[in-house]
Amino acid sequence: MTLRAHKGIWPALLTPVAADGEIRHDLLAAHAKNLLALGCNGVTLFGTTGEGPSFSVSERTAALSALIAAGVPADAILVHTSAAALPDTIALSVHATQLGVHACLLMPPFFFKGVSDEGITAALQQVIDAVKQDRLSLRAVLYHIPQVAGVGLSAAVIRALIDRNPGVILGIKDSACDRAHSLGLAQAFMPEVQVWVGNELDIPALAAKGTNGAVSGVANIMPRCVMRLVENRDVKSIDSDLKRAGAYIDLLNATVMLPTFKATMAILTGESDWARVRAPLRQLNDAEMTVVRERLEAARITDFTS
Repeated sequence: MTLRAHKGIWPALLTPVAADGEIRHDLLAAHAKNLLALGCNGVTLFGTTGEGPSFSVSERTAALSALIAAGVPADAILVHTSAAALPDTIALSVHATQLGVHACLLMPPFFFKGVSDEGITAALQQVIDAVKQDRLSLRAVLYHIPQVAGVGLSAAVIRALIDRNPGVILGIKDSACDRAHSLGLAQAFMPEVQVWVGNELDIPALAAKGTNGAVSGVANIMPRCVMRLVENRDVKSIDSDLKRAGAYIDLLNATVMLPTFKATMAILTGESDWARVRAPLRQLNDAEMTVVRERLEAARITDFTS
């Protein structure tokens, strides 16, 4: 089997929700196909930007199956399979691997805090071993986002998992938004595995060290801009793209990130279901939507071709 290369931009898909609370599989598939058509190498399902932990195991497996049935290639999907309960992570990882996805995005179990490196390593190793027991070949990307999960991945945990599982760990997604930390991971683990960052403004610094891609929330809205941050070596062009990405990140930071991301999708597509979020998040009200619309117009973000 030919495997899709682990490189390029893999947008962290937002998840559209209908008024009855169900995932809009049609909108999700249309968005994924559009991003692939615009040049993204793949898409990422149910990460933090996709509100992954807010959806049940059955919702997540159904959405992945529907995405593939709608024509999104399985090997173009990186799917976040983590959950607070280890059996749920295993079930999601087995299902995704059976369907032939590019890889599973794995963070540590995130309910208990202050757990040891040994405990985190053991938990993730159990996921890898369980998938192997089903005679499947897991491919994994380790996910470090301690400011959200409350649990991080130390270099010792990463090294132990790489050494114990040759060929399984493709990369590390560092979404701690700490450039020094990301560069330290790159120094420690590249080129053995790829280190990708979640903060788009850090992409050029990592690209200079050999990073060849990113899982990016902003790429939902500005895919080509984020692609150029990885691929482009022209200083003037990079500066322009950093300013454009920075302007949108400033908008996200000035409001509430995920509801603003989804409001942006609703504005650009005309599909109101994009604006809906799962509790405990709160959908933006009309006044807030107006502010987002005005800021998008000022930044000349009017479609997905940027």
